[in-house]
Amino acid sequence: MGWYEYLIPTHSFLPPHPSSWLGKKLVELADDMGDREGYEQRQEEVRDFWDEVEEKHIKPILEKLDESTKELVMKALYETEEADPEGEQTSGNEEAVKAAADIQQPVKVSNDIRPEDGAARDITEQATIIVQAPAADSNSVAKDEIQPVEEPTSDSVKPVLPSLPASSPKATDLAQKKALDAATKSLRSAYIAAKKAYRISPARTARVSAALAQYIGTRNYHNYTIQKPFRDASAKRVIKSFVVNPTPIVIGGTEWLSLKVHGQSFMMHQIRKMVGMAALVVRCGCPVSRIADTYEDAKIGIPKVPGLGLLLERPVFDSYNERQAEKFGKEKLDFGKYEKELEDFKQREIYERIFREEERDNSFHQFFTHVDNFKEPHFLFVSSKGIPATQNAGAGSGKGTGKFRRPKLDVESEDEGADVNEGG
Repeated sequence: MGWYEYLIPTHSFLPPHPSSWLGKKLVELADDMGDREGYEQRQEEVRDFWDEVEEKHIKPILEKLDESTKELVMKALYETEEADPEGEQTSGNEEAVKAAADIQQPVKVSNDIRPEDGAARDITEQATIIVQAPAADSNSVAKDEIQPVEEPTSDSVKPVLPSLPASSPKATDLAQKKALDAATKSLRSAYIAAKKAYRISPARTARVSAALAQYIGTRNYHNYTIQKPFRDASAKRVIKSFVVNPTPIVIGGTEWLSLKVHGQSFMMHQIRKMVGMAALVVRCGCPVSRIADTYEDAKIGIPKVPGLGLLLERPVFDSYNERQAEKFGKEKLDFGKYEKELEDFKQREIYERIFREEERDNSFHQFFTHVDNFKEPHFLFVSSKGIPATQNAGAGSGKGTGKFRRPKLDVESEDEGADVNEGG
């Protein structure tokens, strides 16, 4: 057995942007199922978040643009399609598509924990710590907290966007591309900054807690790993505890929650998919009881959240202590006596690395943005229609190719080998 900790930014529990593909489908299916009122009630504490962001932080940027650039940016934000699996864009506007790729970042997120000098070092190099607790009653965008976010490139984003020169067509096109690039970077920076300034409310945290509680007990986790059919007895695992620390932590302007799970043993990707499912349920205004549906026979693709936030906190040796210590008088293996040393090590060697890498890479922003903008029904099991909403997933791309578009999230990493334990 073992205790694992997963650290996740609280902005991961924000709803999809209303203009994203998933955001639109959630409302559409809620209306179709007569669940609009219930859906809005489950999103009550974040109802005004995106409206405030658009009004306070996005609108001022758009107002500085000339009409031609603004039109392209608006298409990039609200109208473009993703690239299809053959690499061809499905939108007719090349510049808008490029802008969409920059703002929305539907790129491949590498979520795999890569072994370096052994499993122990690998797992301990994936996590983070508690430094500062936020105000308990803050539940939306923290006022005066949104600061420009530095892009992970050498080019800084200029607050004033360049105007287009009236010269040759080529010079004009080049200037327009530069203006569009600057605008998209500014918008992307504003969206990321707004997310980082978000402070989760106690009501939202309670929903996270309620979702995690759905895992407690002996469950069939065939949907939470790879190559495990429903009737495989080894897909059943025991979760003794899965809790969220009700006091978030703030590092570098970003708020985080600590989730801790105690289980008998974990299969490949199980913890990351459990967190991924809980996050989708909360952020998409889905009843937490939907998690129980994932233990049934229906096969669905649950995305696994980035491996960055996962660490093995401590193994548990109950069986050894009972057999060796009590029967033969040997000393019990108890990590509790080293609590201070463990916390100091986590803060110094693990937590700070997690916060630093997330500040640099924005992995969670990229991950959930890709989920929100993947235009296939893979993730609609968290809509008001439930698992039946995914029944056409994999039937084809819908563009005449007859090919299945797989999300760039390793939803089902079939090439990763056989079942292994994430923890003992």
